Amino acid sequence: MAWKFDSDRPIYTQLLEQIKLGIVSNQYLPGDKLPSVRDFAFIAGVNPNTMQRALSQLEQQGIIFTNRTEGKYITTDTNLITQMRESIAKEQVHTFCEKMRKLNYSTSEIISLLSDVLKEEEV
Repeated sequence: MAWKFDSDRPIYTQLLEQIKLGIVSNQYLPGDKLPSVRDFAFIAGVNPNTMQRALSQLEQQGIIFTNRTEGKYITTDTNLITQMRESIAKEQVHTFCEKMRKLNYSTSEIISLLSDVLKEEEV
């Protein structure tokens, strides 16, 4: 996973997004053990406290869990992962539609453009 951060948003929020993306894109599989907080922070290039804050939030959301003697793991709840994937996808679609509406595209023009692009990608 390429750890890139925007300076205009909190790092822990971006860590949440990137870890969730790693989970829904199968970089991290259900039940996988995560690196230690310190190692994960080193890999991401962030302060361990920042990583701990992000991981705590993920744990509160049920996306990861802690086995006190073994470390942190990705949830095995595939329904939760599927819901998270759909939520992320919808956010992306909403963002795309907002940008297209700022370009003065109608709903039918957006759908037509998407259809054209998807057909091009199939070729």
